[in-house]
Amino acid sequence: MNIETSINEMLKYLDLIGTLVFAISGAMAASNKKLDLFGAAFIAFVTAVGGGTVRDLLIGATPVGWMRDSSYLFIILTGVGLTYLFQKQVRKLRKTLFLFDTIGISVFTILGMKKALLIDVDPIIAIMMGMFSAVLGGVIRDMLINEIPLIFRKEIYAMACILGATAFHYIQKTGLSFEWNALISILLIILIRIVAIKFKIGLPRIDDSKKLPFQRNK
Repeated sequence: MNIETSINEMLKYLDLIGTLVFAISGAMAASNKKLDLFGAAFIAFVTAVGGGTVRDLLIGATPVGWMRDSSYLFIILTGVGLTYLFQKQVRKLRKTLFLFDTIGISVFTILGMKKALLIDVDPIIAIMMGMFSAVLGGVIRDMLINEIPLIFRKEIYAMACILGATAFHYIQKTGLSFEWNALISILLIILIRIVAIKFKIGLPRIDDSKKLPFQRNK
């Protein structure tokens, strides 16, 4: 097996893993809003493939990934089924949604960035594509269930994806294999998210009640 084939297989596995965990995340969010099974499946679908769809359209990779392989639909349905069958157990685990979301964004970040790099996109744009892959599905999910998307809150979310993708870019220059680079970068994103939540680290908010030194009270 040559290096290119190995990378392609690794990308495929990462894509399926990310699809499954995002589908579960979407189905759980739908369950919290008391949606029916069809509603849960729809939310799971857009959560799982929304970011990747936007990414593929932006980089001109059409038809988009899930349209060329029906296995994505079966993976999403599996995620919905698992959530439906074990929803009582899942509801008791307060951190489960956070865990699924964190794994999903870490996997999709590296996958999206690598797909962009394979078509010679500028590294900075590739980092953005990785971030888009990771967070846009969640943005669509939150908008559909009438929640403020997580990336617009104080919590470290998209920034973790950007930092992980940046690390992936620089580690790649060392010649480390894609598999190890992807694993390190994914774990870094997960670690950043966990540390940020545990210690309540976030970006500053825009607050019009606070005046800057050069601003005068009217």
